Amino acid sequence: MSLAFIFPGQGSQAIGMGADLAEAFPAAREVLQEVDDALGQHLSRLMRDGPEDELTLTENAQPALMATSLAVMRALEQEFGVGVEKAAFVAGHSLGEYAALAAAGAIGLGDAARLLKLRGQAMQRAVPVGAGAMASLIGPKADVALAEQAAAAGAEVGVCVVANDNNQGNVVISGDKAAVDAAIVKAKELGARAILLNVSAPFHCPLMQPAAEEMARALAEARIQAPRAPLVPNVTARPTHDPGEIRRLLVEQVTGRVRWRESVAWLAETGGVTRFAEAGAGKVLSGMVKRIAPDAEAVALNAPADLEAFAKSL
Repeated sequence: MSLAFIFPGQGSQAIGMGADLAEAFPAAREVLQEVDDALGQHLSRLMRDGPEDELTLTENAQPALMATSLAVMRALEQEFGVGVEKAAFVAGHSLGEYAALAAAGAIGLGDAARLLKLRGQAMQRAVPVGAGAMASLIGPKADVALAEQAAAAGAEVGVCVVANDNNQGNVVISGDKAAVDAAIVKAKELGARAILLNVSAPFHCPLMQPAAEEMARALAEARIQAPRAPLVPNVTARPTHDPGEIRRLLVEQVTGRVRWRESVAWLAETGGVTRFAEAGAGKVLSGMVKRIAPDAEAVALNAPADLEAFAKSL
């Protein structure tokens, strides 16, 4: 059975995430403390107690989600002897790519936290609040082809592109607010439902170019080494070990499409992955995997009991 560890992105955050892991496992507590120290803030307290509106801020949600994922991975390794080496591949959804790289030893935990804090701040700075929007196109007809048609209609008004190809029936568009509104009208004409997302900025579109430039400068100085398991990046949906390519793709990812459907399909069909373990908050990616690769097993590792059961199953 070939295994891939996968790591969730923004939207999976929730008050209390990681708290039961920290209570059960010293290794998980160490991760949260390391992240607090790296950022110079009590992020773990915010994760545990809220308030929710502060946790949801992009600059807090991104390092918090990474911290929860790494708490899972550190506890798995130290408490149950299950390291990332058990996996054939790692992959993460948007910011989850940083968690994947930290779990695979390509980026240090403190560096990952600081980079994600900056990434969140840079993304927020790139576009004034309210000037951009994102919308999820959903339903049986909502595929990339439909989303491209809708985005093309929006692009007649302003910037509008396909941002996240999550799975058949769930594709996200992003861009200028007026352009996304126009794209929503077109998507509904084509037979999809469309829901504006409650996000603070239009991620994964050309409007994020200022953020990409900030991340390029920060990543140029970051220490990145070959991961212990190959990464399947969002931008290419094909595996890589190369630190230079990883650095470049992390920059491209800020404005580029999250090719999650293609990534999971490659892992299942070409990479031979039969089991996906989602390490961190929530179960969003596990649900996506089941729709993309129905023959594969997908498990979410959130609670201490999940980790114990998973370790025993290997």
